[in-house]
Amino acid sequence: MVLQLVWFKRDLRVQDHQPLQQALLRGPVLPLYIVEPDLWRQPDFSGRQWAFCRESLEHLREQLARLGQPLVVRSGDAVALLDQAHRRFGIERLWSHEETGNDWTYSRDRRVANWAKTHGIRWTQLPQFGVIRGLRQRKGWAQRWESRMAEPLISAPDGLPAITGLSPGPLPIAPAKGLASDWCPNRQVGGRSEGLQELESFLTERAPAYASSLSSPVTAFRGCSRLSAYLSWGCLSLREVVQSSRHEQGRSIRSFENRLHWHCHFIQKLEAQPAIEFEDFHPFMRGLRCADDERLAAWAEGRTGVPFVDACMRALQSHGWINFRMRAMLMSFASYHLWLPWRDSGLHLARQFVDYEPGIHWSQCQMQSGSTAINTVRIYNPIKQGQDHDLNGEFIRTWVPELHLVPDVYVHEPWKLSMAAQRKADLRLGFDYPLPIVEPVVAAKEAKQRIWAIRERSGFSAIANEIQQRHGSRRSGLPSTGQRRRRSRRDPVSSDSLQLTLNLS
Repeated sequence: MVLQLVWFKRDLRVQDHQPLQQALLRGPVLPLYIVEPDLWRQPDFSGRQWAFCRESLEHLREQLARLGQPLVVRSGDAVALLDQAHRRFGIERLWSHEETGNDWTYSRDRRVANWAKTHGIRWTQLPQFGVIRGLRQRKGWAQRWESRMAEPLISAPDGLPAITGLSPGPLPIAPAKGLASDWCPNRQVGGRSEGLQELESFLTERAPAYASSLSSPVTAFRGCSRLSAYLSWGCLSLREVVQSSRHEQGRSIRSFENRLHWHCHFIQKLEAQPAIEFEDFHPFMRGLRCADDERLAAWAEGRTGVPFVDACMRALQSHGWINFRMRAMLMSFASYHLWLPWRDSGLHLARQFVDYEPGIHWSQCQMQSGSTAINTVRIYNPIKQGQDHDLNGEFIRTWVPELHLVPDVYVHEPWKLSMAAQRKADLRLGFDYPLPIVEPVVAAKEAKQRIWAIRERSGFSAIANEIQQRHGSRRSGLPSTGQRRRRSRRDPVSSDSLQLTLNLS
């Protein structure tokens, strides 16, 4: 029996799955998911991500079993397992979606491609987002994205021929020995059915408040779409979410659609230049910051002494998600106020995010650290952010209960409390809750001076313009959002003006 092997990766669904559809046209299908221990040992992967993935795999296996052939799961090296399948069944063709993952998956895919070529097996990789493989320049990118999103949705197959004598295999509790324990009590549940419920809930109930809810962590957990993890793991296809949203109307829906577009815009950057996972876009920014384990640990554990920063980090630890503006603020605080390398802080955030999408994540880490050279330098003031989005300290007190008795006027800056006021609030600064690890205003001023000193060096703008040509926004062909950014006289180029609109969450 000669089989078509469909390799599921981060596309854990049977609906709108072009590789599965195309493979079935050529013959019986072996649906395979490979649990790769070496992948799960990478520093950007985590137990909470596996928990979501495993739930999604359970649901996918049920869907495929109802069609006639359950998902086959094997653990180990992809090349070795594909070779075993080929020797046993004789694979005619290997099918999958394209994957813009981290450096490890990129290297693995090159090994798989070499194996397939050696054995005369055609590997057909089909796009599942609006990301364009092999793209040389961005002209016309937006129109091509629109064309992809307008393609008809593909229905689930009517059935799959059963493969006799083949055990589906177990879904491991842990994908790799030594994967750290990762308690995430408020994490979303994986699986397509859960994703569809979130989509329906958003479009029918929550969407009208989206634009007004997405910036504040007080409202965002309910007000945002909460679809990001289901898109990252492929429980939902981006195309079906885009098309479903276009049945609705209103400013919030248009705002949401813009974010769906920017999802692919940022992934396209990593697709075009995989090195940005490790290396600053602009060479002048390389080696700028210094590692500091003590500062990194304080930030990662939510004990910087700056309440709104700590509350956001602790909420993220508990939920595996937080809204985009707060992600940007956390990254900005680490990069500017604490002067930490974006790769160090970025790895911690990657592990925290259940919806970790490498293309979006590393582009944003660099953007919020000033390393792209084509974006406005945005140093978030964590005190002002807290006052703007959590004026009375409701969110802070939920996640930093040490401050539950601190009056509203001091909850964002408890270090201003007198000793008498501390006693009244049952608080000992430096013991019950830390004093600020840095003085926020001073640290921000120093960071700004450092960054601008580099941006004003001879030759900086010329390189920045080259980066803009390769990676900058191309909105031609998309409906106008009515938003325009005034170009600062100090910005070397104007690009990615909607940098705070990347909230698929």
